[in-house]
Amino acid sequence: MNDSRRREAALVQTMARLPWREYPGHFGGALSKALVDPANTGTSRMDFRISRYAPAAYVEEHTHRVQEQIYYVLEGEGVLTTGADSHLMRPHDYVYVPPGVPHSFSNTGTAGLVFLVITTPSDDKEEVQ
Repeated sequence: MNDSRRREAALVQTMARLPWREYPGHFGGALSKALVDPANTGTSRMDFRISRYAPAAYVEEHTHRVQEQIYYVLEGEGVLTTGADSHLMRPHDYVYVPPGVPHSFSNTGTAGLVFLVITTPSDDKEEVQ
């Protein structure tokens, strides 16, 4: 959606109304709800999700060309890899992943791993200058 079609009012939503989705590259019950994205707001600047990974669920290692991401853990624990490094992530831990850094995230705990994901821009195509 281009800027002329962007929403002209604030979006106020109840999370319970949004469906859980398993996005490409996510496996074993790695589910997310798109809270703010181009489809529901017209934004091209951000993608904001809440994710819940069942035990042993994961997103495969991947790299973004231009997108920056922040993961913020709310519940559970998991291992986040950034290149050759791995990090145990627990509630209130967060990571900033710049473009070009390979990363993956898996639930290594016995309960659900719940975290927020903020991505900008919303699409991984080259940004227009």
